Amino acid sequence: MPAPAKAPQFDAAQAIIRAWTINDEINRYLLDSVDESLWRADPPGGKGRTIAAIFAHINNVRGMWLKAAAVGHVPEKLEPRTCSREDVRAALVATGEACRALIESSLASGGRIRSFKPDVVSFVGYLISHDSHHRGQITMLARQLGKPVSQRSMFGMWEWGNFA
Repeated sequence: MPAPAKAPQFDAAQAIIRAWTINDEINRYLLDSVDESLWRADPPGGKGRTIAAIFAHINNVRGMWLKAAAVGHVPEKLEPRTCSREDVRAALVATGEACRALIESSLASGGRIRSFKPDVVSFVGYLISHDSHHRGQITMLARQLGKPVSQRSMFGMWEWGNFA
């Protein structure tokens, strides 16, 4: 009887990078799913961030961590009141790639991120949690403003296998 085939080796570092990359792509997927008329619409009651400002905040927090981690070039911050969708898309690509490079570098050199404790896996968890929290705010705000993100897009954000 032949020996059973060995399961392929699981690469945790590649899985962590893949999780970051998928999360990053989902932000841009949501960006494409929000009705243009809502981009600068004031939240109900006039308090809080606009959808544009929330996307800018996601990007700017990434930049804050990149700066704290002392990576080389840190992409420019976005101005929440004036950034366009195109500005946000380009900035998210830039900070997403810079975060990915930081994660890859950390995974290859001991798992530490300067100015973040305890380690790179927690850093990725933090970033994904932060982005996800604000994706929820964006979808809630779109609903409150009368033009919810489509059900297809809402479910699509949960189909991580489609982004891999």
